[in-house]
Amino acid sequence: MSIDLRAAASFVATHARILDRRRLPPLLGDGNPQGVHAALDAYRNPDGGYGWGLEPDLRSAESQPAAALHAFEVFAEAPHASGRRPTELCDWLQSISLPAGGLPFALPVGNPAGCAPWWTGADPAVPSLQITAAVAANALRAARHDATLTSHPWLASATRYCLDAIRTMDGAPHAYELSFALRLLDAAADTRPEASALLEQLGRHLPAEGTMHVEGGTEDERLRPLDFAPDPDRPARGLLAPEVIADDLDRLAHDQQPDGGWPVDWMTSSPAAALEWRGYATVRAVGIMRRNSNPGPPA
Repeated sequence: MSIDLRAAASFVATHARILDRRRLPPLLGDGNPQGVHAALDAYRNPDGGYGWGLEPDLRSAESQPAAALHAFEVFAEAPHASGRRPTELCDWLQSISLPAGGLPFALPVGNPAGCAPWWTGADPAVPSLQITAAVAANALRAARHDATLTSHPWLASATRYCLDAIRTMDGAPHAYELSFALRLLDAAADTRPEASALLEQLGRHLPAEGTMHVEGGTEDERLRPLDFAPDPDRPARGLLAPEVIADDLDRLAHDQQPDGGWPVDWMTSSPAAALEWRGYATVRAVGIMRRNSNPGPPA
């Protein structure tokens, strides 16, 4: 279970966007978080939200919930010097939340150029468990380092919406909805006692081998064990046998390409998005491999 870190760093330096170039050194124990936040600020809007292609398949300028999940991912990875940015993002999310506390899958897109149809065709009046869970899960991870997030009313209402939606879920969820809902429950288990029981309940939809085909995606698009439980010593890891995780870590290591980067098997909206996703996927793979090689407090 080893990867070529030098080749991965070379791929990121050659092909990745500035944000992912700045994210990689702190994950390797080098570099400073201030540079990561400076790169993230390029995607920020005056309303406190993020847009401008922070979600590579959603390239419009407007702030979007999907961009918020990536911003919170950065705040969780590099919490120092984040200042008021996470709180301001929560304020913006509170302003666009629907009455029950859920977020719309996407807000209206002014310029659809380079945007995937699943974003441009979303109904902004309908709450989405998938996107709310994805955003709230990363916010809960960031809250471990930022007490102001823990007490923010948006995070409380979004978490409550997700727990209620999961509790009343009827039938098997889509693979991505299952993945993000499990990640939400995993993160919420630190502060919400009911999350553990819901994790066990929802985990029954996860196949023992931890692999699910993505309905509506590409022919080969699948979510794998590390998409559902990427971090060691977390509650979600208990849903899968240790040998399943070990095999998937081997799979992830073997997926490193000759150019040093990792491939993507999901549908993308443009050649630019496909390349940006490869940079993101490479940073993500390095982070997962590092955390699982040197288990410690989760990010």
